[in-house]
Amino acid sequence: MPLLKHNVNRLRPKIKVVRLKILFLIKNMADNIETIRHSLAHIMASAIQEIYPKAKFGIGPAVESGFYYDIELPSAIMPEDLAKIEVKMQELIKKDIKFKKSKVSKIKAKKIFAKQPYKLELIKELKEKEVTIYESGSFVDLCRGPHVKSTKEIPNDGFKLTKIAGAYWKGNEKNKMLTRIYGVAFLSKKELNDYLTTQAEAEKRDHRKLGEKLKIFIFSELVGPGLPLWLPNGTVIIEELETLAKHMEKSAGYLQVRTPHIAKEIMYKTSGHLPYYADSMFPPMVLQEDGQKTVYYLKAMNCPHHHQIYGSETRSYRDLPVRLSEYGTCYRYEKSGELFGLMRVRSMQMNDAHIYCTEDQFSTEFMAVIKLYLEYFKIFGIEKYVMRLSTHSKEGLGKKYIDNEKLWKKTEAMVRDVMTKEKIPFVEVPNEAAFYGPKIDVQIWNAIGREFTLATNQVDFAVPARFNLTYIDKDGKEKTPICIHRAPLSTHERMIGFLIEHYAGAFPLWLSPSQVCIIPISEKHKDYASKIKNELAKNGIRTILKDENETLGKKIREAEMQKIPYLLIIGDKEIQAESVAVRQRSKGDIGMTKLSDFIEKIKKEIKEKI
Repeated sequence: MPLLKHNVNRLRPKIKVVRLKILFLIKNMADNIETIRHSLAHIMASAIQEIYPKAKFGIGPAVESGFYYDIELPSAIMPEDLAKIEVKMQELIKKDIKFKKSKVSKIKAKKIFAKQPYKLELIKELKEKEVTIYESGSFVDLCRGPHVKSTKEIPNDGFKLTKIAGAYWKGNEKNKMLTRIYGVAFLSKKELNDYLTTQAEAEKRDHRKLGEKLKIFIFSELVGPGLPLWLPNGTVIIEELETLAKHMEKSAGYLQVRTPHIAKEIMYKTSGHLPYYADSMFPPMVLQEDGQKTVYYLKAMNCPHHHQIYGSETRSYRDLPVRLSEYGTCYRYEKSGELFGLMRVRSMQMNDAHIYCTEDQFSTEFMAVIKLYLEYFKIFGIEKYVMRLSTHSKEGLGKKYIDNEKLWKKTEAMVRDVMTKEKIPFVEVPNEAAFYGPKIDVQIWNAIGREFTLATNQVDFAVPARFNLTYIDKDGKEKTPICIHRAPLSTHERMIGFLIEHYAGAFPLWLSPSQVCIIPISEKHKDYASKIKNELAKNGIRTILKDENETLGKKIREAEMQKIPYLLIIGDKEIQAESVAVRQRSKGDIGMTKLSDFIEKIKKEIKEKI
């Protein structure tokens, strides 16, 4: 054994070198594909310039999995035109076109881009006296790079143009709507095909399409963009999620509270959300009250409201931790170009809570929240996740972040120590903290490997003091509690959007809006079917009865399209045997069984959240 230990110790430096080399190669590959994607944006713009000489170009960056370019075109472009652009791009790539970088004065740049108004606008905004341009054949772009040296470095079969969308110039709805053409790019044809296969599956799972098909939610022009309306099926899912959350929180010692949807401006100024957060809040409501002007805002966050509840009475160290939770409705003014189904909305119901604790209690409380996340992951079958520790930057102190570097370092170390001690894997990301403290952002992946940002777990060392929140410590002195902000189930909107895609609309039994569908074969079987429905309802099982005058096959198909977990087919045999013929989603017919046995079976499945 000593000899083995000695040999392992001798190998450790070599193992470290190999690991560093692997990390270096991975980084180089990531940088390389990023550069290829950026260069393809230019090649696409060059192809478009040849096909549409009057095109006006905005920006064309590399993005996750690919690239895009925002363009003002002289005429509308159709999806079938993408193939024509692709062919032209492949022709250009084969020509071994060099990317030439140069620096020119702003005066010269303005001459070069004299017929490109969007480039001129960007040049005007730049503070530098000189700007960087890249030439690739006949196409010249305002760009910092980097790019490949030549198009021969670009795999000709590793890219594809995928879609056309509208995008306001600079993301501002007051600006002109441009045409955004998207493409994807990889290092090989196989990687491209694998990605396209995954995307095709993602398209089938798109929560916007399934949400409408399964009658979960809708949007209305009369209500407004980003303001979802929950239909009865969606409301069932919401109620189940809230029941789960409240059960878990009650077991963990949380106290439920409720707060109003508006508050005075002074509260948000005290918390510091104003002016930091002003752009994300709806415009103020200015009212005259008792002869004085009073300004109100729609609630964009729950924390200042919860601080008022904590501060409403004197607290002792014996009272701490105080855990206040609420499914609170918040309103945030997302730009219209950034709205996306349920994932980016303007009205949201948040699984929020705030934990007020002493410094000695922090580790236990913070870890309890992390364990709550892990328990939810188990329930929803989330196997891949990353905890991301977002920290401050020194440059942002007093601007983006509360100006107290000592407390920043202390609280970041506290979070880091807890995660390390409990062996929770995490990565650190600088300059991504909340304005009042470090946070853990939770990234999760659904069943087909698509990444989502679920929720956040934040440490607040600053705002409680702004509201004079205190507790009486053992020594009889007032101290300020640490506040942990947490939202493990995110918002109903984001969570349900994720779950629709994760399950492809086929929710587990406990979460399904309709758990059982009863289908009588003919008119004479309806009475027995109704009795079964009543019996299931008595046992708290969500049931629908399909007794329309349609063929059995059509009724089964319609129920299966609604992804209902169990179908009960009722005919002469079932009535005579006082039983039901069971058809299970994804398994088909599983035979006849006594109704009482079926009820016990699915009650057990619901309870165990199978």
